[in-house]
Amino acid sequence: MTAGRSATRTGPEPDRRRFLRTVAASVAATTGVGLLTAADAAPARAGHRVVRRPHGTRPLLLGTYTSKEGGGTGIGLAGYDTATGQLTATGVVTGVADPSYLALGPSGRTLYAVDEQQQGAVTALALAPGGPPTVLGTRSTGGAGPCHLSVHPTGRWLLSANYLSGSVAVHPVDRATGALGERTDLVTHTDPPPGPGQDGPHAHQIVTAPDGRHVLAVDLGNDTFYTYRLDTGAGKLRPSSYATLRPGAGPRHLTFHPSGSFAYLANEVDNTVVVCRYDLRSGRLTPGAPQPTGTGPGTSYPAQILITRNGRFAFLANRGHNSLTRYAVEAGGARLRLLDTVPVGGDFPRHIAFSPDERWLFAANQKSGSVTVFAVDARRGTLTSAGAPFAAPMPVCVLPL
Repeated sequence: MTAGRSATRTGPEPDRRRFLRTVAASVAATTGVGLLTAADAAPARAGHRVVRRPHGTRPLLLGTYTSKEGGGTGIGLAGYDTATGQLTATGVVTGVADPSYLALGPSGRTLYAVDEQQQGAVTALALAPGGPPTVLGTRSTGGAGPCHLSVHPTGRWLLSANYLSGSVAVHPVDRATGALGERTDLVTHTDPPPGPGQDGPHAHQIVTAPDGRHVLAVDLGNDTFYTYRLDTGAGKLRPSSYATLRPGAGPRHLTFHPSGSFAYLANEVDNTVVVCRYDLRSGRLTPGAPQPTGTGPGTSYPAQILITRNGRFAFLANRGHNSLTRYAVEAGGARLRLLDTVPVGGDFPRHIAFSPDERWLFAANQKSGSVTVFAVDARRGTLTSAGAPFAAPMPVCVLPL
């Protein structure tokens, strides 16, 4: 296959850190990224009196469904205490339909959300210290039910996965504003055929590998993950390779080891995780043998796996078992050793995320309408509950800043 020009990391990270420090300082003095004195379900609008927060409070955003009973009315806004992990509701940004997944741009100045509807779309929102996120615009993904998105490390391209139609899309990002342009590519996963019990392809995730050279898409319906090169001039995905798991695995979410040489794949249907070796030169992922989740027989619907920055521990969210599996990462990332499972304290943990300093782990529990918080011991990999669950309408994505 023809490969596009390789995409390498540019230098937005220092600017992002400076910007987020400014946001955090603004939270302490006045507000944060849209932290307002609105009721939990009240819209965030200009003119609301701002919340005064103690030093050490940072923003946290929540994705939800707006079209389902018990869902929210937009992107939830909260703050978390960096010393205790305690969450406080501060408002909501309306005007985004079914924002079930959120991602921050590399600069930290723009937020992106999927609109997980039949006529799928993605929305860009501008973040600024001292005010609420503001909607910049919405673009069609060309598919149905987009459930995941990510921003290419260059900050110039938004990648999204359409679950219901089994396709992945690319949108250009305006350098100055972060707004989205019209879609530049749409690729449907037609080969190989769907796995057992599946009615077609179901793209569930699209991410850029840590080396910035390849884009990987995980398809639950095809039991396959695909490797592409992104042509960063034209915004086109050039197919490179694909690897198929055993039939009925149902791959949902992968996360890379900090070394970039291994990735860990959570399989939703057969209740396993798989360690995959990543070839930096070709972008090919080679899956290893399936491993247990520690949740016993049956399907616990693994949702997502996180790896600590030091590469020593992994945590897996199990929706059916309502637990977090702990693994020790060994052999330089080549091996996972099951430690135990920890009750999540909620029902159906759809998404988990670390705070930027990895001191806290947040779990969005869809069915119980709650977010639970755990203190993370970086040395031992232990998880300790930080207190009572935080009530939120059908949280399905949590994004601490």
